[in-house]
Amino acid sequence: MAKSIRKPTKAKPAKSAAKKVAKAAKSKPAKKATTPKPWTKEEVYEAFSRFRKANPEPRGELEHLNPYTLLVAVVLSAQATDAGVNKATRALFEVADTPQKMVALGEDKLRDYIRTIGLYRTKAKNVIALSQKLIAEFGSEVPRTRTEIESLPGAGRKTANVVLNMAFGEHTMAVDTHVFRVGNRTGLAPGKTPLEVELGLEKVIPSEFMLHAHHWLILHGRYTCLARGPRCEVCLINDLCRWPEKTV
Repeated sequence: MAKSIRKPTKAKPAKSAAKKVAKAAKSKPAKKATTPKPWTKEEVYEAFSRFRKANPEPRGELEHLNPYTLLVAVVLSAQATDAGVNKATRALFEVADTPQKMVALGEDKLRDYIRTIGLYRTKAKNVIALSQKLIAEFGSEVPRTRTEIESLPGAGRKTANVVLNMAFGEHTMAVDTHVFRVGNRTGLAPGKTPLEVELGLEKVIPSEFMLHAHHWLILHGRYTCLARGPRCEVCLINDLCRWPEKTV
């Protein structure tokens, strides 16, 4: 009796790993991003009370002699460190601490003084131009309004806020990269732009802290709430912070 020949069955192609992952992803509902709970008034007050207790009279780290040299230092500090700016301006301000002296020094010689600072050619041009404008339009004095300061070459909103706060005692909030990070990371004043963070901080910080608030936040971001490897273990406000990845 002849044996029947069984036809070999074709193996079904295995599903690709990518398809399996995609199917698994569809079967599980996606987790919704949670918005951190806003800080209460009591928490904000507590945070800044701690900053004040730890450092009652914070100072900006840009060295200057008067409102004019402060303005110049802030303009030079764009995309540069305060330490780097100070190294260059110590000698510069010995010979040019007024708009008239800076214009007399001239752009070429100014470049030699600030050569170690990034974008020094553009900054030298701006410093000479703003000095000329101060002489021509403001009686050689640094103006005391944000709009007027922002009209000066090389000066933006942050520059104006720093000068108004440090030179004239105005309750302004200068948002640099450190303040922007702290405002967002802690949930104190989240925002997509520096202006959003600035307005958010001005809204929540009590008036009694506003004179020194931007210094406390800058120093906190510079030495504690670092961009990489934040030092949560020594943070004064780690129990109030809303950052989900904090280490304590």
